[in-house]
Amino acid sequence: MHGDDTALLSIGELARRTGLSVKLIRHWSDIGVVPPAGRTEAGYRLYEPEAVARLELARTLRELGLGMTAIRDVVDRGRGLAEVAAIHADALEGQIRLLRTRQAVLRAISARGSTTEELSLMTRLARLSAAERKAIIHELVDETVDGLNVPTYRDQLLAATPDLPDEPTREQLDAWIELHELVRDPGLRAAMRRMAEYADEHAPGPHDEKDVGSVREVTDLWTAKVAAAMTEGIAADSATADQVVADVVAAWLPTQPDAGRPGGDGAEARRLLLEQLEMAADTRVERYWQLTCVINGMPVPPSLAAEGRWLITALRANPEPGMRTARVAEMLRERAGDEQARLPDSCARVLAEVEALMTAVTPDMMADPTPCAGWDVRTLLNHLVWENLMWTGLAAGAPRTDVFTDDHLGDDHVAAFRSAAEATMAVFREPGMLDREYGPAPGWRLVEQVVIEMLVHGWDLARAIGRPTDLAPDVAEAILPSVREIYGDVPRTPGGSFAPEHEVPATATPADRLAAFLGRDPAWRP
Repeated sequence: MHGDDTALLSIGELARRTGLSVKLIRHWSDIGVVPPAGRTEAGYRLYEPEAVARLELARTLRELGLGMTAIRDVVDRGRGLAEVAAIHADALEGQIRLLRTRQAVLRAISARGSTTEELSLMTRLARLSAAERKAIIHELVDETVDGLNVPTYRDQLLAATPDLPDEPTREQLDAWIELHELVRDPGLRAAMRRMAEYADEHAPGPHDEKDVGSVREVTDLWTAKVAAAMTEGIAADSATADQVVADVVAAWLPTQPDAGRPGGDGAEARRLLLEQLEMAADTRVERYWQLTCVINGMPVPPSLAAEGRWLITALRANPEPGMRTARVAEMLRERAGDEQARLPDSCARVLAEVEALMTAVTPDMMADPTPCAGWDVRTLLNHLVWENLMWTGLAAGAPRTDVFTDDHLGDDHVAAFRSAAEATMAVFREPGMLDREYGPAPGWRLVEQVVIEMLVHGWDLARAIGRPTDLAPDVAEAILPSVREIYGDVPRTPGGSFAPEHEVPATATPADRLAAFLGRDPAWRP
């Protein structure tokens, strides 16, 4: 008990000086934040004048969000103010990051029009800490490389561990949500494990940056060569693709381990390259790497899926150097005969029927779908014109320098087709054209190919615009055996010219059967 009660302050006086309620001061006094210095004879609490400063400090710390235990430590000098402030600042930083992530989730929900299920998932993911997010990826990596001697592959996976920033963009948040679902996909895990096992079997142990860089350079080279071939319209399952394959194999061979490396381009080298491409072709793995780049704010590499499908098909169609060219040459020798003289007349008839279909196309149909995946009507019309231009150029000895994706229609698709078809027939009817040699093929083979192209794509157009598909029945019937012979052994793969053959009903027209053999679905409707 102080000897001089006037030096002490009552709880009411503290309330007046600090602006705090009597009830709150009494509570803080009970828990030790501002203990009383004594009591009056009536039992009322009395406080030292310094209690004002203690209470103001306690109020400030409380407004900053500190708990009462930490506040008591500070006002009692159990911990320094700087230490407590630093601890609390770290805690606040974590809370701010969480709030920013939740804000991004809410914005994404608003923009996406998310379902209740998506909302639940996004909320759960938003609550994950950075350590928890890393643990998800590390578990995937551990499962991928468990028991395998592939340290470089493991390091590459870990180096790309996605790190969601404190303030993620909607794109980064969407990527993290997609990635979280992807890593739970057994198909992704199996594909990544297969790649690791292949590396362990064929190239175990660490690899230096030079080795990794060589593989990257070869990848850039083959994708560029294949992309150029695709732009030129070279079919992956054609003999023309053989030279592209040869160029790729020549660049790829030096990157292979010395043990078991084929001596040069041949059946074994192409088999091994095909094996590697098919092993690495899973699009889920490619998507995994793309998503990690988005989340980490890095440039997303372009997809190699289309180029990969093309090269896989080219390797299947050309399993040995020159093999397909030799087969085509042998087939052409066996098929030479008097019936080839009728091909120009057959071509003229088919072109006339396709032109009739062209005239039925109205402007409002141009964006309609067609049986050719990814092609609308305008794209199909453009291709029909291009086929005439391309084969005419070859037959005339003046190959085109433009490509099939350029605009060959202009403002009048009928006039464009009619002009191209007239030029085609003018060249095809030149004396001696059918027997003239065009590389390994005689002239009649060029005419035959135009007939096939016009029949098949004419069928596509007829089906797309709702017209009958019985194009030139006798021509389609006569040419079907040749089509089966020419294309019977080509790979029916995603990167090839044709999908797998479809069954047709007994009532199918010859053009229906031709289209079905070349992968069109007779049941397709717009």
